Amino acid sequence: MATVICETMCVKRNMFNSTLENGTERDMRNTPYALVFGSVMMLGLPLNAVSLWILLRCHNLKSPNAIFMVNLAISDLLLVISLSMRVYFYATGTWPLGNKACICFTMLFRNNIRSSSIFITFISVDRLLAVVYPLRSRHLRTAPNALKAVALVWLFVLVVNIPEGVEFSKFLDNNNESTCFEFLHHLQPTVPYLQPALVLTMLAVNIVSTALVFWTLHRHMNDSARINNKVNVMLIFAMNLMMFTVFFLPVSLLVVFKSWSPARTPLICLASVNCCLDPLLYYFSFDGFWKSKEDVDTSIAIE
Repeated sequence: MATVICETMCVKRNMFNSTLENGTERDMRNTPYALVFGSVMMLGLPLNAVSLWILLRCHNLKSPNAIFMVNLAISDLLLVISLSMRVYFYATGTWPLGNKACICFTMLFRNNIRSSSIFITFISVDRLLAVVYPLRSRHLRTAPNALKAVALVWLFVLVVNIPEGVEFSKFLDNNNESTCFEFLHHLQPTVPYLQPALVLTMLAVNIVSTALVFWTLHRHMNDSARINNKVNVMLIFAMNLMMFTVFFLPVSLLVVFKSWSPARTPLICLASVNCCLDPLLYYFSFDGFWKSKEDVDTSIAIE
């Protein structure tokens, strides 16, 4: 009897080990990640596509604020596109494409955090100048200056991709490309502290901007004619701070706090959710998000 029980236990153990080796057990554990990434993709794609269409159609590119938000929406759409392959990978446990595709999809996620943190900071600084220094900042808050700033951001993001892409390529050439995202979890970036330093710096700028704007609005709290606008402005800054503290900062600090490594994939899932909340930022940034171009042009001329 004991021999039969022992043989049965050995068979079950071998079946369990075989399941782990074949990836079935891993796939079952990764199913929630596929569901999260899929939900973010299904929600983020229409929200950002519609937001981009509204920004271009109703607000065009005559306002620095609109320019920054258009590029933020583009960054979010690129992230949403990259999530499609993450859904496939975590649902099936296989990577059907080559090393170059793995690198591209990984870079799209990294670029979203970097570009979004900078664009959100630009939006905060633009609102700071408009509220605290409305007259002295008029020559700075122009569409040409905003376009130059946006071009520099994308150039910076692409330049950073070059050494990281080379390192990722060497790493994947020596490993099994079918586990693209899992292997990259164990790979340190070429400049390990670049992203946390960038996010922390942008967060500090947002905190200072929020404090200055709050202090300025508090001094003019009796001006009830524009109280709704004040509420919207503070909501913008509150959302910006939430974006950094909840979505950008934790995943960026993974390289600093090694003990957080087991939570890497959940933090990546959390960070991807930011693209679903940015449309709220667009809505609160304009008194009339749906107003026509003529109304927006008039408001810009008055501002």
